[in-house]
Amino acid sequence: MAKVKLTKNALKAERDSLKRYQRYLPTLLLKKQQLQMEMRTLQAKVMAKREEEDALRKSIAGWIGLYAEPIEWDKYISVKEVREGEGNIAGVEIPLFDGVDFNVAIPDFFTTPAWLDEGIRSLQGLISLRLERRVLEKQYELLSNELRSTSQRVNLFEKVKIPEAKENIRTINIFLSDQQISGVARSKLAKGKANARILAQEGAAA
Repeated sequence: MAKVKLTKNALKAERDSLKRYQRYLPTLLLKKQQLQMEMRTLQAKVMAKREEEDALRKSIAGWIGLYAEPIEWDKYISVKEVREGEGNIAGVEIPLFDGVDFNVAIPDFFTTPAWLDEGIRSLQGLISLRLERRVLEKQYELLSNELRSTSQRVNLFEKVKIPEAKENIRTINIFLSDQQISGVARSKLAKGKANARILAQEGAAA
């Protein structure tokens, strides 16, 4: 901690700093709480998407497993574009999932399994769920980084800056008070000496 100057100007500066810290701290605490709530919500959404993925994957595996022939899915379906927007949570810019566009080749129903058309639709759903989950996970990561930064600033204000400013104010006040008392004492002493000289001079004149 830097040595504080023991002056009235330094006292004013420390008081101004303390007011600023105390005014800004509630905003940081509110932001921290908001980030924590949003992260809990996102965590629940991610878990829900994973459960949907697992359920759909098991459903697909169940009826695909009835057929022996392997399918080269990339011949029939591929991702053309993942559409993302932009959002904001607690001042943090986040990506939003707006959907996904696919390149889909219509299968030849005479040379492919009867369930392939349904399989393509199910795979589209699975891919969409997975991509949406990844965007949600990215949102969570961004909010987590912001929460870490905000928590560090809260700790800095609560545990360092505010106590430091209070201690500096206390130290300066003690010093200035001592200086004032010392000044009064010196003034009284000087006045006493002056009165003594006057009395001595008057006595000599008499």
